[in-house]
Amino acid sequence: MATILDGRKTSAEIKEELKRETERLAGKGIVPGITGILVGEDPGSASYIRLKEKAANQLGIHADMLKLAENVSEADVLKEVDRLNRDRNVHGIFVQLPMPGHIDENRVLNAVAPEKDVDGFHPSNVGRAWLGQSAFLPATPIGIHEILVRYGYDNLKGKSVVIVNVDNLVGKPLASLWAQEAVGANVTLCHPDTPDLADYTRGADVIVVAVDKARFITAEMVKDGVIAIDFGANYIKDPSEDKEKLVGDLDFDAIEEKAEAITPVPGGIGPMTVTMLMHSTVRAAKMAGGIQ
Repeated sequence: MATILDGRKTSAEIKEELKRETERLAGKGIVPGITGILVGEDPGSASYIRLKEKAANQLGIHADMLKLAENVSEADVLKEVDRLNRDRNVHGIFVQLPMPGHIDENRVLNAVAPEKDVDGFHPSNVGRAWLGQSAFLPATPIGIHEILVRYGYDNLKGKSVVIVNVDNLVGKPLASLWAQEAVGANVTLCHPDTPDLADYTRGADVIVVAVDKARFITAEMVKDGVIAIDFGANYIKDPSEDKEKLVGDLDFDAIEEKAEAITPVPGGIGPMTVTMLMHSTVRAAKMAGGIQ
C-alpha cells in the first residue's frame, strides 16, 4: 500500500515555519506584503483571491487585494502594476487569471517586476529557472517538489519522470526544476492526447498528471513502485450518495495498490499551492531586505 503524501499536513508544517519567519522579520522592521490584482467579478477567481488573503493574514503577511472593474482598460491595469512595483511595502504581486478578453494577460504579467513576481510567470524568472539560476517559480511545482522533499522522495537522480501536462503553471516550470543537474531527473513532458501515452507513463519512476480528466491515468498505465502526483480537479456524480465528489486525474484506489507514494485528491497538492505562494512572498521580502 502506498504512502499517502498528505498536503494538508505538510502545508500546516510549512505555515508554522512561515509564522516564525514573519515574526523574525517583524523584529527587524519588515512586514512581508503581497498584493493580488483581480479584474472583474468571476466567482471562482474572487473566491480564490479571498483564500490567498486569508492565508496571508494568518501568517503575518500584509495582504492588499486590488479589485478592478470588469471594463477597466489595459492601460489602467498596467498603471496599477507600475504603482505596486514602486511600492516598497509590497514584496509580492500576483495577477489573478483569467482576465477579461480585452486585456492582454501576457502584457500585464510581463509588467510585474521580476523580483516581486511571486507567481513565477515573468519571462525573466522563467528563463532563469531553465538556466538553473535563482528564480521564482509558480506555486504548484514548488509545492510538488517540497512535498517530495518532506517525505524523503526527492532523490530523483537518474530517475525517469513523466509529466502529463505542458502548460506554464505546472509542466514546464516543474521540468525546469527537475531537469537541472543538481536534481538530475530524466524528464519527459507529454501532452494528454499523446498517442500511446501509456508507453511513456509505464516506464516512469515518477508520474505527475494535471489535465482535469477524471481518473485519466489508470493502474495499467503505471509500474509497480511509482511515485504518483495528481493535480487534477474533477467533480463526478457519486451514485452511492447521489451527489458530486471531487476526484483527481489518477484512478486513485487502483494506483494506490501499486504505488510507492501517491497524493490524494482532495488533500494532496491543492493545499500546498497557496502556502507556497506565501513562502515565495516571505522569500521576496527577505531578498528586498538583504536578509538570509
